Amino acid sequence: MKFYLSCFLCVVLSTATFTADGSTSDLSWTSLGKLIPGEIANMTFSLLPKLQENVTLRLNTTHEHSATKGSAVTYPKQFIFPANFSTFLVPINACAVGQIVVEVNSTNEDVSLPESPRFRVYVVHSKTLVILNTVVGWIYFVAWSVSFYPQVILNFRRKSVVGLNFDYLAYNITGFIAYGLYNIGLFWIPAIKKEYIQKFPDGVNPVEANDVFFTLHAILLTSITIFQCFIYDRNGQKVSKIAMGLLTAGWLTVFILLFVAVGQKITWLDYLMAFSYLKLGVTLIKYIPQAYMNYKRKSTEGWSIGNVLLDFTGGSLSILQMFLQSYNNEEWDLVFGDPTKFGLGLFSVLFDILFIVQHYVLYRKKRIVEGGLLAGDDASDTDA
Repeated sequence: MKFYLSCFLCVVLSTATFTADGSTSDLSWTSLGKLIPGEIANMTFSLLPKLQENVTLRLNTTHEHSATKGSAVTYPKQFIFPANFSTFLVPINACAVGQIVVEVNSTNEDVSLPESPRFRVYVVHSKTLVILNTVVGWIYFVAWSVSFYPQVILNFRRKSVVGLNFDYLAYNITGFIAYGLYNIGLFWIPAIKKEYIQKFPDGVNPVEANDVFFTLHAILLTSITIFQCFIYDRNGQKVSKIAMGLLTAGWLTVFILLFVAVGQKITWLDYLMAFSYLKLGVTLIKYIPQAYMNYKRKSTEGWSIGNVLLDFTGGSLSILQMFLQSYNNEEWDLVFGDPTKFGLGLFSVLFDILFIVQHYVLYRKKRIVEGGLLAGDDASDTDA
């Protein structure tokens, strides 16, 4: 009996020793909020489970931008995580407006680092502007999200889609589907997220949860509007051959690139970028058919001005946020370093202004002559 008990204890002890020696501790850290020059903040590093020995961690700058010639942030290049400690505070000193990307390394094999062992610290002019930027961001997000409803409501009230250009709808649904595939890939598919980290190790994934929600919501509402085109009076309207040709060419291109990606000639991340380019191309031309249709009919009846006003609000605030962020972070590349994004935003706002002029100035007299408010207009003249 004693022999078997001894064997059992030996097995238990050897197993316990093996687990302790072979286990690893996960290293993580908290992200810091925006800092201002002169502020010192403590970053909390966590190591779980605790280790029975000291761990040396090294910090190394991989990317830095500063509004001055000096460093935006100073921090200890190396520190020792004490044995039997689960957390340790590391001081981060904000010196000048800018940002810095820091990589964390450890030579201890018992320490397991995150997949992307980097953290980013931002130093800004004003924390008040950070709050203002957040508020502006949510306002234009809501404005853009709600902007789809006025057209759906107008079509329902009129039981007609006459005056709503079908090319515009075809471009819109194509753009949002392409943008949705791009967002879903970067937000939900681990392999593509990993490719993004490898290609842009110091970058930040540009897709967030609200981007995915907005796109899926846009696809749903645009699909409802298209469904209305099948059940309501459309007076013989249909998608033009030009639009059909351009959209066919766009989708055929991404279909061919699918086989290129399967053949591993390009990465899946590069393939997803093709959908973003399709979205950009669609955005450049989607407003033109509706503006020309209004001009040709000398009327905006059937085209919701509520949609335009909300889109104008969202686009204007989006551009405003870009300038506020650029100033607050001294990163003017956010505006002028990405002329495509800025140009498309400005392009959309300019078309919204054109639609507003068409509705309230150029063709207003005709609407009054035809008997005051047209069918579908309300007393506030917003077609909401």
